[in-house]
Amino acid sequence: MERTFWKRAAWEVFKTVFAATVYSLLALALAAVFVRAYTPPQGVVTAIDWVVKCTGIPLFSLIFIGKEKAFFKGLAAGALASLVTLAVFAAVGGGANVTALFVLEFFISALLGGAGALLGAKLRKA
Repeated sequence: MERTFWKRAAWEVFKTVFAATVYSLLALALAAVFVRAYTPPQGVVTAIDWVVKCTGIPLFSLIFIGKEKAFFKGLAAGALASLVTLAVFAAVGGGANVTALFVLEFFISALLGGAGALLGAKLRKA
C-alpha cells in the first residue's frame, strides 16, 4: 500500500478519536451537572457514560472515516477512542478504573467504530 494511504488513514483515525473524546468530555460534563443535582446511583452514571461513548464513536466514525478499508480504520478508531477517553477521564478525575467492564467497553467501542465507518462507506457509495 502507498504511503499516502497510511497518512490519510492515520489522519482519519486521529480526527475520529479526537472528536469522540471531545464529544464525550462535553456530554459527560453536561451530565455531571444533572448527576450532582439528583445524585443517582452509580449504575446510572455508568450507563450515561456508556450511552455517550456508544453514540459518539460510531457517529464520528461514520463522519470522518473514508471508504478505503473503512471497517479496519473504524475498529482502530473505536479502540483508540476508548483508551484515550479512559486516559483523559483518569487525568481529570484522578485515577483510572480498569475493570472487566472496561475490557467489554473496549471491544464494543471497537466494533461500534467499525460498524459506523462501514455504514459511512456504504452511504458514500450511494
